[in-house]
Amino acid sequence: MLKKTLLTGTLFMLGMATACSADDSIILQSTTSTANSGLYDHLLPIIRKDTGITVNVVAVGTGQAIKNAKNCDGDVLLVHAKSAEQKFVHEGYGVARHDIMYNDFIFVGPPADPARIAGGKSALDALKRIADGKSKFMSRGDNSGTHKKEMALWKQAGTDPTQSSGSWYLETGSGMGATLNAAVGSGAYTMTDRATWISFRNKQDYSILVEGDDSLFNQYGIIMVNPDRCSQVRRDAAQAFIDWVLSNKGQAAIAAYRPDGQQLFFPNANRD
Repeated sequence: MLKKTLLTGTLFMLGMATACSADDSIILQSTTSTANSGLYDHLLPIIRKDTGITVNVVAVGTGQAIKNAKNCDGDVLLVHAKSAEQKFVHEGYGVARHDIMYNDFIFVGPPADPARIAGGKSALDALKRIADGKSKFMSRGDNSGTHKKEMALWKQAGTDPTQSSGSWYLETGSGMGATLNAAVGSGAYTMTDRATWISFRNKQDYSILVEGDDSLFNQYGIIMVNPDRCSQVRRDAAQAFIDWVLSNKGQAAIAAYRPDGQQLFFPNANRD
């Protein structure tokens, strides 16, 4: 039985077979960044072939994905906000958390570059320059993993941009693709995960302006929703899916996903 949150996100139902029983199907609460990148289109048919498991992906922001999982609307959680994931497990909503893969965040912007951040290696310096010059900055503003990272960086930079919401600081309340479109359309800077940027088709004259700062590291984690708290969780299928993703074959499949020859995610499974 599909749970109600399938209506709240983007649903990818890959590798479905009419002979598949309900016990062979799980719901994965995950992020728009992984879905928009095309990673699941690459992975899920392989998982279906190897394990017989059909994975139905609900793609929303990390904050919403965690909320959905807390409401027992899912079997597995795959997101990118480590402290929030650890809290999810600590509070008993998840069984265990494992690192699965990483990439990084980047700042993109227009060629005019009014804040003069191009070529910089410091995310905090870039944000300070943007705030000082009141240059347009487009935020997701949706409590996603990307938004959580952005707000943490603003705090480290000593600025609360929400005090300028609606002037130079603009919030879409939407996913990364929609936010990138809004940024490009309005000449604003934005922060995005690299995978979404590489897959994004409306770059126009925008380019990467700041990258390579250690603070822009972007770790993804995977967690089984706790069956003791959520009786609907399909424990065996969920564990089989997690085991596959953490296996050598699963990690190799993640590394092998290279649209246009560019690797979007780098496996670093932690099975502890």
